[in-house]
Amino acid sequence: MPATLTAMPTQAAVPAQETATESAATANESANQPTTTPAPAAPVTSIQLVPVVTEGLTRPLYLTHAFDERLFVVEQDGTIQIVENGRVLSQPFLDIGDRVGAQGNEQGLLSVAFHPDYQNNGRFFVNYTNTGGDTIIAQYQVEAGNPNQAEAAGEVVLLTVEQPFGNHNGGLLKFGPDGYLYAGLGDGGSAGDPENNGQNPATLLGTILRLDVDNGSEDGYTSPPDNPFVNSSEGGRDEVWAYGLRNPWRFSFDRLTGDLYIADVGQTTWEEVNFQPAGSSGENYGWNVMEGNHCYRAESCETDGFVLPIFEYDHSQGCSITGGYVYRGRQFPSLNGNYFVGDFCSGILWSLFPQAGGAWLATEVNDSDLLVTSFGEDVAGELYVVDRNGRIFQIQP
Repeated sequence: MPATLTAMPTQAAVPAQETATESAATANESANQPTTTPAPAAPVTSIQLVPVVTEGLTRPLYLTHAFDERLFVVEQDGTIQIVENGRVLSQPFLDIGDRVGAQGNEQGLLSVAFHPDYQNNGRFFVNYTNTGGDTIIAQYQVEAGNPNQAEAAGEVVLLTVEQPFGNHNGGLLKFGPDGYLYAGLGDGGSAGDPENNGQNPATLLGTILRLDVDNGSEDGYTSPPDNPFVNSSEGGRDEVWAYGLRNPWRFSFDRLTGDLYIADVGQTTWEEVNFQPAGSSGENYGWNVMEGNHCYRAESCETDGFVLPIFEYDHSQGCSITGGYVYRGRQFPSLNGNYFVGDFCSGILWSLFPQAGGAWLATEVNDSDLLVTSFGEDVAGELYVVDRNGRIFQIQP
């Protein structure tokens, strides 16, 4: 589950990399430049959280849309609820509680992603831990003639990943602007990455995967030919898109630029946000050699080859980062271009805004009392915050 923040300067330019070596900082500067966007934008200094749903949800972990006005909310114990006109419908869209294992704090039904052509093909995908604690990525189908009900019996498992421990399951599924399905997987759990999965792209753990679910093999998917380790001599798995991650609990694509933001939950000291420009791939984000911009378990370390974060905070400001979105809605133009991120433990929310030269402006914009399990984006690009206590809030100026 998301966990805290090293105090970064509020309303001051935060260097894109406070790297362990100066050469690493220079190498990373161009990688952390956002894609140029013509839309007018300015940094936000404060936001309010306006209640949308205050009852009817149990342990919500994620919110998304199916290309219409409905909101789909994932509950940890194995259900997906529909919110329509501010009301939770009486019957869940999907109930797979009988096959979901949610005993651990970071286990359960963790996300849902609707196929880009969902309105025509009715296909959607979920990520959950089964009763044995392993990760399952599976496809389901909406019922013909009933848009508010899925066919729970029609599961097609695409991928099963053995989890050596009960934490760091990642769990997010999201379709990218390229139409491929991206999946976040943690390093396998325990503490400190005892199996050294983060620096081993030959395993699926500690990575973000990129899957083609429209041209499937007998497994139900193929690896796109431009994935970084396809036909590579480096020995990485074909599915791997990025690695060196501890627990990428929530990540998102900027719907305007295609840039990827990855919030990676830290170990004992540092939480971080990583940035991957559109069109880039194969990044190594440093875990478990690095935690944030800092060497992990060593006074010095070799940082060559690592892409270091654009934002970090220590555990004086939280304990588990929850990644959000860049605002691209139309309702509140003053929010445009700001990436919002929060902490599960402290409830603090920040905005990140790119500056010239690769720096990012980090501003604390709300100090809430929420247990922030996720952010969400609706069909129009408006943003929401999900509270573990069963509430949904909209981000507004």
